[in-house]
Amino acid sequence: QVQLVESGGGLVQAGDSLRLSCAHSGLTATRYNIGWWRQAPGKEREFVSAILWTGQTYDADSVKGRFAISRDSAKNTLYLQMNSLKPEDTAVYYCAATKWDNSVVVLGNYAYWGQGTQVTVSS
Repeated sequence: QVQLVESGGGLVQAGDSLRLSCAHSGLTATRYNIGWWRQAPGKEREFVSAILWTGQTYDADSVKGRFAISRDSAKNTLYLQMNSLKPEDTAVYYCAATKWDNSVVVLGNYAYWGQGTQVTVSS
């Protein structure tokens, strides 16, 4: 059984930093891609960043240079370091996993989701 549990969200000011964590279980025996999505009120869920089973990473243009995804395989934990936060980064952030051969930027490819963690950036 796959479980994903996010943590680290909160209320910060513009320009601040946050680090999100996603503790996962049930994925260790398979090759998988894992990443972060976010959903702001009234908007569709959008891709943020992902790391493939090979270690290659992908970032949305809106977060390039500000956010960095990483993982600690020994701890089964995924991270998202978010720097220079902007009010438009306000959203619920979700950790999600998909099979190794699926595109990471397609929402429908993700079979496993966490419950989400709220990030609010005030101006």
